[in-house]
Amino acid sequence: QVQVVESGGGLVQPGGSLRLSCAASGSIRRLYTMGWYRQAPGKQRELVATITSGGSTNYADSVWGRFTISRDNGTNTVYLQMNSLKPEDTAVYYCNAGGTVAGLRPFISWGQGTQVTVSS
Repeated sequence: QVQVVESGGGLVQPGGSLRLSCAASGSIRRLYTMGWYRQAPGKQRELVATITSGGSTNYADSVWGRFTISRDNGTNTVYLQMNSLKPEDTAVYYCNAGGTVAGLRPFISWGQGTQVTVSS
């Protein structure tokens, strides 16, 4: 079983910065893509950014140039540095991790989410 735990959310003023962290743990054999998604009230969950084990990244157009995703393969941790935050970035941010566990069984796990609120 794989656990994914996010941290680092909070309240920040427009133009401010926050850094989210997410650690995956458990019987992980290989960890492939990790990513961040978000869901604002009344809206569907949407992709924010993803990163492969080799470091290739993908970003939503709405966060391009403001957010940076990175990962530490040694600790199975992914980060999301969020700069120049806007009120429309307010959402619950979820971490996602995919890979294989013992016996090469694939898994996709989600964290419980962390609230990010951008408001003056």
